[in-house]
Amino acid sequence: MNVLKKINNTRRNVMRSITKNIGSSSADTNVRLSSKATIKRVLICRPNHRLGNLLLTTPLVQEVAATFPDCKIDLFVKGGLAPILFENYSYVDRIIKLPKKHFKQLHTYLSGWFSLKTRRYDIVINVAEGSSSGRLSAQFTNAKYKFFGEVDADTQLKHPDQVHIAKHPVYSFRNHIARLGITPNSGPVPLLDLKLSPDEIAEGKKTLAAITGNPDKKTICLYTFATGSKCYCPTFWDDFYSKLKAEYPNHNVIEVLPVENISQITHTIPKFYSTDIRNIGAVIANTCLFIGADCGIMHLASAAHTPTVGLFSGNNIEKYQPYGNNSIAISTNSGCTTNWLEVINSVLTANKCLQKIGA
Repeated sequence: MNVLKKINNTRRNVMRSITKNIGSSSADTNVRLSSKATIKRVLICRPNHRLGNLLLTTPLVQEVAATFPDCKIDLFVKGGLAPILFENYSYVDRIIKLPKKHFKQLHTYLSGWFSLKTRRYDIVINVAEGSSSGRLSAQFTNAKYKFFGEVDADTQLKHPDQVHIAKHPVYSFRNHIARLGITPNSGPVPLLDLKLSPDEIAEGKKTLAAITGNPDKKTICLYTFATGSKCYCPTFWDDFYSKLKAEYPNHNVIEVLPVENISQITHTIPKFYSTDIRNIGAVIANTCLFIGADCGIMHLASAAHTPTVGLFSGNNIEKYQPYGNNSIAISTNSGCTTNWLEVINSVLTANKCLQKIGA
């Protein structure tokens, strides 16, 4: 671990210890809402710049809009991705952005925090219970009701999947509005959703056809990069790709490249590179399967509603695994490529994307 990473980890631990007791969700009071229509403006706080963390917020945004269809939603985030990811969310009104580099853009950073005071909210929601900046921002706002992300013991027992980072805030929200006298939604937690338009998907289809040169075949998409210890070595991917291609000769296989333009299979297969997140999502949306390690692009594939196979080498599967659209997570700490291909085969079969030899 380098020095900068150690400093960051120490800073996070100190801030969490300082802020862990900040705020108490005001839905615990005896106040009751007279009607859903009284909720006109909601603020969702997720001051984080990472692609995956912002996409994992989309289920909560959808849940709030479905519960209070007459309300407008503001977002408090970091970096410049949120306006792109929430471009087609008509009910998202204002996006307050903190700069990624605090000290280099101190004036903009402070301005973002103070802009939280310019509106009064009916409800403010901190997405990540353990986020120091999320708790602080929720506490800093003017709001009737403040939810800080807790989930009670009954909810934990009833919904063991609440440990998932996208589902936890939805269950927490449902729990808190129930205490305010509002009947929450009881259906499945919404999926991650980039809300690609028909035009975007059509353009992605054209791009994919140009990459493969064979649009009549189904296409499997690989993403071989990830950060830190989550990134599998070239030897892993060489073995994985060779066996995947042998197993599915009637499928195209392409690689989506990261912004760093790094390929763990040394650019040996048809590839797609773009810095446009929605463009990447649209291409993936036209593939029949996405396979990649735990990373932001894995969540992008999930948000594009493509069946997603997430490869996990850590012990965080329950928290970050892709869900919906017959997606699945595989722990690469057990089994071998042959076992994992059996899982992939089940996903392709479930989605009717399996093209057998001679079919």
